Amino acid sequence: MKTFLYNIKPTLMQKYLFVIFMLVSVFQMSAQNLKRVEVKGKVVVDSDDVIGITVFNSSSNRGTTTDENGEFTIAVALNDRVEFGALQFKDFEIVIDEYVIASKKLTVFLVEEVNKLDEVVILPYDLTGNLTLDVESVRTFNPNMDPIYFGIDNVHEYEFSDDIRSQSDNIAMHSQSQTMQNGLNVINVVGFLLKPLFKSKGERASTRSNVPDIPTSTFKDHYTEEFLYQNFKIPKDKINEFIIYVEDHGLDYSLLDKGNELEFLEFISQKSKQFLNETPQKD
Repeated sequence: MKTFLYNIKPTLMQKYLFVIFMLVSVFQMSAQNLKRVEVKGKVVVDSDDVIGITVFNSSSNRGTTTDENGEFTIAVALNDRVEFGALQFKDFEIVIDEYVIASKKLTVFLVEEVNKLDEVVILPYDLTGNLTLDVESVRTFNPNMDPIYFGIDNVHEYEFSDDIRSQSDNIAMHSQSQTMQNGLNVINVVGFLLKPLFKSKGERASTRSNVPDIPTSTFKDHYTEEFLYQNFKIPKDKINEFIIYVEDHGLDYSLLDKGNELEFLEFISQKSKQFLNETPQKD
């Protein structure tokens, strides 16, 4: 009895292995015998070196290469993965979709692998001793800059020198720690021209109640009028009204403190627009 059981177990095991092997073979054959269609494709690159690019369908383990025009023909099915590769180009893989199956056309754009350069080997022979001649005989590599501008791996590892289009940086100006705009020191202009117009609340109230407006006659007052007129379009005969308008419409007197010049200038710009919208203009 034991002998019979020992004899039957290996037989069943062999049958199980045979069935599993047959199922795996059937699945592989069905995967390779999917209904595939011939598609015509073309590889487009920014050079004339388009012949011999490998086109490999990893789903069917079949491949081909491009001709001198970059064209190829390959059988594909839906969701097949097609790989494109060559030494001078980045490896590229696509998944076949319904559009490719329906149109039976495929166009691929490849980018040159510009961030991989050939190694330079200096040999102890074939040198003339003349540095100029030896340098001229060295083979150099000039990469196409378009891939660099439109997408390159590890672009942060590259350093590009300044050219005529690079913005100039005035180091001496920054060393003075002063804010310059269009050749003007904004802090000095605001402090010299605008701040004196806006006194403290107590001083302005006293001036309004006790002292009549005095026509501007000094150089600073005249230049202030020109500054407000040229930069904020405030009419010269409306300067005093504008000053009162600013003080009566939310002027924060802390803006007159040192260090707040830019915030104060922004506040004056906003109020000038409101003042001009609310003030009737002469024809």
